[in-house]
Amino acid sequence: MTNSEPVEWKKTACIICALNCGLEVQTEGSRIIRIRADKMHPVSQGYLCEKAQRMDYYQNGADRISSPMRRSADGSYEAIDWDTAIREIAEKFTEIKRKHGGESILYYGGGGQGNHLGGIYADSTIKALGIEYRSNALAQEKTGEGWVQGKMMGSGVHCDFEHAEVAVFLGKNPWQSHGFARARVILRDMQKDPNRSIIVIDPRKTETSEMADYHLAVKPGTDAWCLMAMAAIIVQDNLAPMEWHAEHTTGYDNIAAELRKISIPEYAQICGVDEDLIRGATRRIVHAKSVSMLEDLGVQMNMHSTLNSYLNRLVWLLTGNYGRQGTNNSFVPLLGLSMSGRDQSKKTKNPKTPSQATSAKPRVGRTSPVTGFKVIMGLIPCNVIPEEILTDHPKRFRAMLIESANPVHSLADSQKMREALRALELSVVLDVAMTETALQADYVLPASSIFEKAEAAFFNLEVPKNAFHLRHPLFAPREGTLSEAEIHARLVEALGAVGPAQYGLLRKAAKLGLLPYALAFAWKSMRDKRVARNAPVVLYRTLGEQMTKAAAPAAALWGICQMYIRQQPQAAAGAGFSGHPVLAANRLFNAIVNSPSGVVYAIAEYKHSWQAVRLPDHRINLWIPELLPEIEKISKGGPTVDMQYPFILSAGERRTETSNTTFRDSSWHKKGSFGTLRISPQDAADLGCQPGDWVRVTTRRGSADAEVELSEGLQSGHVSLPNGLGLDYRRADGVVERKGVSLNELTGVMERDPIAGTPWHKRVAARVERIPVPA
Repeated sequence: MTNSEPVEWKKTACIICALNCGLEVQTEGSRIIRIRADKMHPVSQGYLCEKAQRMDYYQNGADRISSPMRRSADGSYEAIDWDTAIREIAEKFTEIKRKHGGESILYYGGGGQGNHLGGIYADSTIKALGIEYRSNALAQEKTGEGWVQGKMMGSGVHCDFEHAEVAVFLGKNPWQSHGFARARVILRDMQKDPNRSIIVIDPRKTETSEMADYHLAVKPGTDAWCLMAMAAIIVQDNLAPMEWHAEHTTGYDNIAAELRKISIPEYAQICGVDEDLIRGATRRIVHAKSVSMLEDLGVQMNMHSTLNSYLNRLVWLLTGNYGRQGTNNSFVPLLGLSMSGRDQSKKTKNPKTPSQATSAKPRVGRTSPVTGFKVIMGLIPCNVIPEEILTDHPKRFRAMLIESANPVHSLADSQKMREALRALELSVVLDVAMTETALQADYVLPASSIFEKAEAAFFNLEVPKNAFHLRHPLFAPREGTLSEAEIHARLVEALGAVGPAQYGLLRKAAKLGLLPYALAFAWKSMRDKRVARNAPVVLYRTLGEQMTKAAAPAAALWGICQMYIRQQPQAAAGAGFSGHPVLAANRLFNAIVNSPSGVVYAIAEYKHSWQAVRLPDHRINLWIPELLPEIEKISKGGPTVDMQYPFILSAGERRTETSNTTFRDSSWHKKGSFGTLRISPQDAADLGCQPGDWVRVTTRRGSADAEVELSEGLQSGHVSLPNGLGLDYRRADGVVERKGVSLNELTGVMERDPIAGTPWHKRVAARVERIPVPA
């Protein structure tokens, strides 16, 4: 290439957070050399933060693998060919299923922030093995919120901060963690507008709280008391819009009776926020024309996680902030990741009235086989996985299939997770790198990277316009790797669930076009249950063969488009995909495949949010009696402090200088501190510490050493360590390196929410002691 030759810009997306902002990149060989924002992306619209610049460290990590690996008795790994790996894995899974049933196999994962297509194909493998239990990272964060959503509304919601008069952030710092499109742009716009306000509920002073009009700096772990006080002010001061409630909600009188018992001054004292400030922020919410409120890991990985999600919703629902511009609204997903509504309700069969058609009857929820924890959003809690394995219970898990996930590093109590994986009769990992989890597995299957195949994310949460972005590959697959679509297809075929008998007719039809293919697929599905049951693999093996090899994993999107058009015809029509469902779905599929910056697939009016409420007469339920014990528990006083572990450690702070664990090479870090323990100046002085000194952080589960960084943003007694660090990776010279603290060497599985089982990573009891500088 000469200097005069133009370098092509290729479309893709960032994979560091769930927003997946659109990018344009330049490549050279196998490297990403330049990155800029994609102004044509329908959601991010040219927005970009600094973290996207690190993606080449994922693509070219030193511990990427290029051959299936099999663990030997001595713990070492040997490379084996694909045919051997697939055959042995299928045989061993089949034997475990024969002896103990598919319920003895746990599926974990299904895609990270930007690779969800593999999870679609995993569905066929899950069915072939009869797997009944699943889990993934959402069960560490969002299941308490999902359970509450199912009880109150039965649909997911998202925020409309672009138009909101008041934005409320609960346990969230969107300047760093984003959570909604164009976060920093919108925050700046709100800060500059005198008619708009930002309210932050967070123990730390953050970039977002510095921009806020109201910062309710609660004591760590006391968010529930603050939220209860806010809800009580609304009820006790008669500030709720009662006509709105008469039309749209049920259960107001029940929750109001509980809120009238609350001593607002006492709750303000417990959470450490001046009562007048709480009242001022609450009245700002009450009198605003529109309010959007967003919670995140600060409360979802903390004490009272599920209760916090409920109280958060009470604040914006008691004030009527739902179903219009600038408020929280129901979004239209292309493919819903949440099963919260289905987990807790079922629709009436053969409804005789419109009311019955939308009514949801309670049903007994499933529970995990050993610990009996709720299955929420189709997931068992991450924190109970070791207990579900390390037991002699006859229903224990005996095998795991782990895909695009690293539970040994990312779940609580890494020591216990390593022990649990090695206790299994079979463990299989699909991943791009030899991760901490892969190093405990019996087999490791190397996947092509996110940038070496068609990929996408189903985090499509925007309101009222929603978009989907299929990313085309930037590079040829690394030799020896396969896409997850190909790996699952081979596994399902080896298991005998599907094969050539299901493919022949459909391959011929696919050559004629999408309409003949649709007719053939419908005909074949009716006559052969294996086609419908294994639809993703069948689509990949038939329709996918008419696409390029790298784009073939996108074939399953055809089936998703067909389902979406039938489920959401109005939203699809709003985006231009109307007419006969088959033809509309075909047009949508073509648009997705041929739109390098993404395509708007749904435009729904705000009133659609009411149709999405899957409860009787589309009314929101304000009363969850199962949470009454939690409400009564916090009425007895604030959280206690264990003087053996007097500090509260927030394990996993997002900072400018942190990334995520897909980047298994710390050389991405170019400036600033790395992996420091942030601590208040007062606490540092009490410990005799200066910036750059080293301390040992000890919890009930383990210890780690970290360099000290002073932070005015932390309250006394509150310390934090950053997320995304502490990985063990093998450098190109063979040396294994760890930089930063592996947080889950410090956390325990028993510190968890009693309802959803979500971990308390933001409130880990700890002791901090100064030590000499480590060697």
